[in-house]
Amino acid sequence: MLKKRPHLLWLLAPYGLHLVALPLVDRLRPTVLGLPFLFFWILVATLLTPAAVFLAWRGDRKRGRA
Repeated sequence: MLKKRPHLLWLLAPYGLHLVALPLVDRLRPTVLGLPFLFFWILVATLLTPAAVFLAWRGDRKRGRA
């Protein structure tokens, strides 16, 4: 199925940002914008999730599936 719809791989990005990379960024220092790095990472991952869903949707729409 992914051979026909590779744009659906965008839906794995939020999963990767939240779960796979979480042990790698589990730090209290440094801080970014006054937040511990872990909180900043989760915030960025959460904000990028709608963008990944949009890209997957746009890929389906271009192929006439939506």
